[in-house]
Amino acid sequence: MSEAPNFQAEMRLILRERVIDAARRLVCTYGWGAVTMSRVAREVGVSRPVLYKEVGTKQDLADIVIRQEIDTFLVGIAESLAAHPDEIVAGVLHAAEYTLRAGADNALLKAVLTGRSGSDTTLLPTLMTEPEPVLGRAVAAVSAALRGQYRLDDVSDDRLSDIAETVVRLSLSHLFQPTGSVERALAQISPVVAALFPGER
Repeated sequence: MSEAPNFQAEMRLILRERVIDAARRLVCTYGWGAVTMSRVAREVGVSRPVLYKEVGTKQDLADIVIRQEIDTFLVGIAESLAAHPDEIVAGVLHAAEYTLRAGADNALLKAVLTGRSGSDTTLLPTLMTEPEPVLGRAVAAVSAALRGQYRLDDVSDDRLSDIAETVVRLSLSHLFQPTGSVERALAQISPVVAALFPGER
């Protein structure tokens, strides 16, 4: 007999999703500086103590919102690699292109990056400089996706992690600080990727 669903756990999951949606909507509309725990609690329809209990601090909320956004990108990256099952260089470049194009159209990313020119810069360190949740999560996921898609039996886990970090850092650099078109960025990324996978297509 299958276990009955845990009602309390399901309700907490629903609450968490509503909190993330509300915070994301507020950031995209007003900027992170306008996001307060009181305002999020009011949007969701719970008390501040309940929100603090379920989420933690405002910084914890920032991490959760960004982590959710990153997970969406990681799904697209895995799908990009899978579109080139036998061509790792083409797959990685496709993943980089997906990241740059999807990022350019991402409302949350636009809101955060727009805020860096004013006083509302509190979300930038979480997104751009802290090891988590963006860089570490992305490197681990890309490493796993590369291993799963292409095996790379002759590449150690440490080496693969270094390769993934190089690609992730380069892609994020072009995403966060673009100096031209996506095509120009890909032209700069392409020889680096080819050098990382010598002998591969």
